[in-house]
Amino acid sequence: MQAISLFWFRRDLRLQDNAGLYHALKSKFPVLPVFIFDTGILDQLEDTEDARVSFLHQRIAELQLELRSLGSSMLVRYGKPAEVWTELLQDFVVAEVYTNHDYEPRAIQRDEQVKSLLAEQNIPFFSFKDQVIFEKLEVTKSDGKPYTVFTPYSRTWKSKLASQMDSFSENGTEKNLSFFLKPYPCAEYFSNFWPTDSLPLPALSAMGFQASSITIPPATVGQGLIKTYDKTRDFPYLNGTSRLGIHFRFGTISIREKARRALELNETFLNELIWRDFYAQILTNFPHVAERSFRPEYDRIEWRNNEQEFEKWCTGKTGYPIVDAGMRELNATGFMHNRVRMITASFLTKHLLIDWRWGEAYFAKKLLDFDLASNNGGWQWAAGCGTDAAPYFRVFSPAAQQEKFDPEYKYVRKWVPEYGTPAYPKPMVDHKFARERCLEVYKAALKGG
Repeated sequence: MQAISLFWFRRDLRLQDNAGLYHALKSKFPVLPVFIFDTGILDQLEDTEDARVSFLHQRIAELQLELRSLGSSMLVRYGKPAEVWTELLQDFVVAEVYTNHDYEPRAIQRDEQVKSLLAEQNIPFFSFKDQVIFEKLEVTKSDGKPYTVFTPYSRTWKSKLASQMDSFSENGTEKNLSFFLKPYPCAEYFSNFWPTDSLPLPALSAMGFQASSITIPPATVGQGLIKTYDKTRDFPYLNGTSRLGIHFRFGTISIREKARRALELNETFLNELIWRDFYAQILTNFPHVAERSFRPEYDRIEWRNNEQEFEKWCTGKTGYPIVDAGMRELNATGFMHNRVRMITASFLTKHLLIDWRWGEAYFAKKLLDFDLASNNGGWQWAAGCGTDAAPYFRVFSPAAQQEKFDPEYKYVRKWVPEYGTPAYPKPMVDHKFARERCLEVYKAALKGG
């Protein structure tokens, strides 16, 4: 049997401008793409109609069709990655394995396990940067240490940007597409794996899921929206944000391409991409944030953690209309406007004194664009315990936020139709009382009391 290279798709579900795929196709071996529906992740999901699983399944089917048009396909497996890779090494003569970096702690552990399996057979494992512009310690202070404050980080990031803008498609992937593995003349590989002109794709039902009714935002966005992004992005009743988060999360679009467009059209939008890199390098360089506060002293806060109050927050029944609208939008669509994410997170942690990790976990279950680094960074920012966070004494007034960003209640009336009627609940806690209680509890913790 002929030796081949395997390219392992994960958070990079596209053929164009894909760093790891570019390098795989430049190797001297035919390339067979592989995707694994990871049971370690899927088994943790509670909703059998999880829209992210539906989206992944659909995207893998689309990629198979793209590869089919090139005379190839993608091998799709369902199981634990280490077990799947053990089987792949038995079924194929694998010369090399290529993939792109994943920075989450569980993913790093998974990759080390697979890398060790490959090393036992002297198979090299090549991994590349693809889902961010800058990673790890590529953007540092003059002493070589990582930034923990966004503004100076962003200045250095922008000063280095030109060196990172080369594409992996214009002069690479497209002209090497012929190097994907094809069933002929390599027919010996495919008697078991390629019974038709496309490799089989496990059904959603076989994995314990079913199609979701939630609509996935498109992977393209109008140039006009990006041009006016700085003027419209804070108002949740407007269609003023890109909603590209899920596509960045799963790599169905290229971060390099979007950074180039943002550089041309709108610096505020570019800053949002920089925040993604900033939080990714925080997670890499300070991995304790995945479970604990960036600032250790904040782990001394005595959270109230009232389960009934948490349930009211989750279901959008707090009596604060902009908070309730945000939570209901999230539950119905898997999306929440970024301004409202800050308001709802601040309300949970500071008005209700509920541990930010409870809110982070709820968002992780519901958000289409859930990304550990960004979700964690946003929650720790709101709670005051993160890097470059809002100071603990800054407690958003939901009423003031409502007046400023949804003054005509357009957003609220869309998601809370009973607002203004006797059916709508009274505020579950008084703002002034909640603020004073929050400051007392935070002060006590930060004094070591």
